[in-house]
Amino acid sequence: MDSPVAVIAIFCVAGYLIGSLSFAVLVSRAFGLPDPHGYGSGNPGATNVLRSGKKLAAALTLVGDTSKGWVAVYLAQRLAGDYAIGDAGVAGVAIAAFLGHLFPLYFGFRGGKGVATALGILLALNLGLGVAALATWLAVALLFRISSLAALVAAALAPLFSIALGGIDATAVAVSAMSLLLIWRHRANLRRLLTGEEAKIGR
Repeated sequence: MDSPVAVIAIFCVAGYLIGSLSFAVLVSRAFGLPDPHGYGSGNPGATNVLRSGKKLAAALTLVGDTSKGWVAVYLAQRLAGDYAIGDAGVAGVAIAAFLGHLFPLYFGFRGGKGVATALGILLALNLGLGVAALATWLAVALLFRISSLAALVAAALAPLFSIALGGIDATAVAVSAMSLLLIWRHRANLRRLLTGEEAKIGR
């Protein structure tokens, strides 16, 4: 297959399928827990799985969702030279993996908000970028004890971190697109933040 566009498309499909693995659902099934879509926030993510009372299940969900984002991008990076997909192709895989988490093929397109998966993707794209985003999340979470606010601030700053580290390139475009999607997925949280109704960590 000689067409770079066709090769990039195949890579992006593979990234989407990896991203579609919902570890909140898979881990919950393995632990005999209810479907995370059916309780709490209804969001299939580590925070909602924690509401089941199983800390190990929540931890495994967090690790799984972060790892799948990292793996999808890492594999694309390792194979980029062999298949000449370039930085743009890797950036496309990053977005595709993130979309897989948000709209998973295997679970009725009902996905999570993408914080953990985005972190894994950022760490793979640029270690410094991922560390900067994680440090931002931790700082805001420790200061205000509101997980969604920490995610929104980290998402808003991630494109700036990317530009500072590598300029305006394909990675920065991908990070910007993911940041906008992550903020959009947190729109309900944003409304609660504005009205002072958003729950704090531990409540």
